[in-house]
Amino acid sequence: MSAAGISAAGISAAGISAAGISAAGISAAGISAAGSGTGSPLLAELHADPGLRRRLIAVLGASSALGDHLVANPEHCLALRTASDGLAPIAEGRLELVGDGNPVAVLRSAYRLALLRIAAADLTGGRALEQTMAALSALADATLAAAYEIAVDELAAGTERPRLAVVAMGKCGGGELNYVSDVDVIFVAAEDADLPAATQVATRLISVCGMVAWPVDAALRPEGSRGPLVRTLASHLAYYRRWARTWEFQALLKARPAAGDLPLAKEWVDQLAPLVWRAAERPEAVEDVRAMRRRIIDNVPPKELEREIKRGPGGLRDIEFAVQLLQLVHGRGDETLRAPGTIPALRALVAGGYVGRADGESLLRGYRFLRAVEHRLQLQALRRTHTVPTEPGALRWLAAALGFTAVPGRSAVESFRADWVTHATEVRRLHAKLLYRPLLESVARVPADGLRLTPEAARHRLEILGFADPAGALRHLQALTGGVSRTAAIQRTLLPVLLSEFADAPEPDRGLLNYRKVSDKLGSTPWYLRLLRDGGPVARRLARVLALSRYVADLLARDPEALRLLAEENELAPRPRPVLREGFLAAAARHTDPVEATRAVRASRRRELVRVACADVLCRAGALAPTPTRADGGTRPSPGLADITEVGTALADVTDATLAAALRAARASQPAPEGLRFAVIGMGRLGGYESNYLSDADVLFVYDPPAGSSESAASAAAHAVAEELRRLLGMPAPDPPLGVDADLRPEGRQGPLVRSLAAYAQYYARWSRVWEAQALLRARFVCGDADLGTEFEAMIEPVRYPADGLTREQVVEIRRIKARVETERLPRGADPATHTKLGRGGLADVEWAVQLVQLRHAGAVPELRGTRTLDALAAAERAGLVDPADAAEMAAGWSLAAQVRNALMLVRGRAGDQLPRHGVELAGVVRLLGRDDPGEFLDEYLRTGRRSRAAAQRVLEA
Repeated sequence: MSAAGISAAGISAAGISAAGISAAGISAAGISAAGSGTGSPLLAELHADPGLRRRLIAVLGASSALGDHLVANPEHCLALRTASDGLAPIAEGRLELVGDGNPVAVLRSAYRLALLRIAAADLTGGRALEQTMAALSALADATLAAAYEIAVDELAAGTERPRLAVVAMGKCGGGELNYVSDVDVIFVAAEDADLPAATQVATRLISVCGMVAWPVDAALRPEGSRGPLVRTLASHLAYYRRWARTWEFQALLKARPAAGDLPLAKEWVDQLAPLVWRAAERPEAVEDVRAMRRRIIDNVPPKELEREIKRGPGGLRDIEFAVQLLQLVHGRGDETLRAPGTIPALRALVAGGYVGRADGESLLRGYRFLRAVEHRLQLQALRRTHTVPTEPGALRWLAAALGFTAVPGRSAVESFRADWVTHATEVRRLHAKLLYRPLLESVARVPADGLRLTPEAARHRLEILGFADPAGALRHLQALTGGVSRTAAIQRTLLPVLLSEFADAPEPDRGLLNYRKVSDKLGSTPWYLRLLRDGGPVARRLARVLALSRYVADLLARDPEALRLLAEENELAPRPRPVLREGFLAAAARHTDPVEATRAVRASRRRELVRVACADVLCRAGALAPTPTRADGGTRPSPGLADITEVGTALADVTDATLAAALRAARASQPAPEGLRFAVIGMGRLGGYESNYLSDADVLFVYDPPAGSSESAASAAAHAVAEELRRLLGMPAPDPPLGVDADLRPEGRQGPLVRSLAAYAQYYARWSRVWEAQALLRARFVCGDADLGTEFEAMIEPVRYPADGLTREQVVEIRRIKARVETERLPRGADPATHTKLGRGGLADVEWAVQLVQLRHAGAVPELRGTRTLDALAAAERAGLVDPADAAEMAAGWSLAAQVRNALMLVRGRAGDQLPRHGVELAGVVRLLGRDDPGEFLDEYLRTGRRSRAAAQRVLEA
């Protein structure tokens, strides 16, 4: 019989692709060549046994690795023969250790034969997924046991056999092993006396298994790879009682005896069981659970994330994590949930009423589909992989290996992709629903598809998910979802996803409370819930900003309708400066009463603050991050904490537009001489385009009297306009006030609020001090008479950019003032290492250093003439005035301090410059900045600050 004949005989039964048929033919030809020609027993068996043909062709078409093995060992094909009773060969993972010689080689051959039988049964429909996983796990147990005996036999003569248990963990422990995977184990010795020999046995067992089948991974042991390979039972118990983290107890859910001293392994499992089921009560459990959630997709390259069936969104980890977390929470009081495998545990959760029947079935279907894909991918080359290929031929092979066929209008690959997307989407949805929906059903007083989550069970679940006041959270859920109204029904649909976002935040209770406040205000508005339900990412974006930012939550409480901004990508991009100014002026022009006009301007400002702050909070939120459309039709990332200069510019533009519109209202309400010119000059952070969310507007007021008018009358009129501007913007109102601070004017608070251009020129020519020239480095025209603003800027040019630089005495004076500011203005009790404004390497350090360079050299180097700190620093580096390494350190220190300062304001909802060293505010800042570990971030901040401080000192002392 020819190789082609062999292939043709089994093609229809095997259902393999063209690529698989070709591979099978090639392998069969190789097997034929390796046999003994036309009269070989193998060909005779193939001719007489249709079952053998079917199983062999299926294996050859699905696995090039097993095909290569059979080419090298053609006699192993006969292991797939049909038994005399007409049944397929047994494929339950048993080892047949036959032959003399090297025991490792004998074990390797037996392992491949057993694996061959399992693969054949799997590929020809002789075993379901659960049976295949159980057989692979049983084969792993048998291999571990055989390797254990080899290792014991190799102990030195006279060495007493140690009492050593091998405990299976992970997929092997759960009885759900795949074809190619590390086998996770933990080694347990009975007594200290057993440790030397037990460690020898464990080490050799790992080596043998690596040569025979797969790597053995003992990293789940206490202290991981840093800990001893083998511990005694007593040492294990001591570690888990005192040091183990929640994820280690989660791993123990799958622990079961596998090899070695099985009674000892059972004793280990039994002794640890009470600790496992109390793990969810530990104080650190909430943060551990959050960390485990984040680790689900850690270390997956972004380009592979959507192709990852294990760790990607909607992958196997989503199912396993949800099931294991529910086991930890509810297995305390329900022993039926204490099953090591994912499928048995999920069935127990359904039977116990913790997961709805329909949801449980959907997850089971998704799990089976994803595991089937994983098995086919790994079986092809017996290589560990969880990534769906992109190459067309490989995709066609995979689709055919899974049983997909082409139908009119759709290829097999398209059918596979459609099913994959369906299952992944459903798994992703149910991952959140599994954890949160039963909480809602427990308080909603509506039929719940057989769910029986009691209030006590709901409270436990909320505790493990991070809610500090579970009873209060349940009351909020009752208020939102109680009853049978359409509104309550929509809330029950939305809240599982929203609660998932809240639970990831440092203060879940605050997120839920803020959501209830917004819902109470807008719940009866027709568009509100419809927008959340149908508006794509709107609901999750809202949950994120409410959970992470008190500042945004307060703004939305005043203007709930602003949440419409979350629905459109382009609405989450700061508006251009001219558009802002035009819009604010139009809002003021609709009212003749200056108070009403300013109220409209402040409402516009509030809306713009919501826009910028929401973009800021969401910019690190992955798929939730806004991607506004550029003018050329492309998309661009929204400015956010990652680009602090854009945030500062956006907020300064909002302040400029606010001042311009309020100034028009103030001038309209105050009589003034005809032709009086009046301008507002921005100073400080406003002038430098470095505003933050709670910045006052630092300004100077300048006027120019009309020709022939009384100086006193013009001064009084200008003073009245300035006072009215400040009054209008500072009046109590639902909108955040804008403080207008003119303390940087000549003579400070003792000097007149408003001066004429000539008076400013006279003062700066005769009386100004070096610190006033330093303050003018940030001066720029903001609003009012543009010509007057330009004249003011021209007048101060020689003051802030002195042609001859600074004298030695002036440099010393600046250093002295800086030292005094550090000493006197740092708040009592403040930590100078983490104070973003006045702390080491923070905003002030860098700004004073850069401004000193400007004062000394901008007269001769025009490129230094700018109001922005980072621009001036870059210009100083290009001009050779600052060492590039120092410039980089200072830029990093200033940027990080500014980012943290803004994040603190977003998290707290109030001004503050001190980064805490622990607590929920630090966690919130870290989360906003896209980091995971508060301790690591704090170390980075301190390190960056030290380097920035050292660089700034070198510049100041140069």
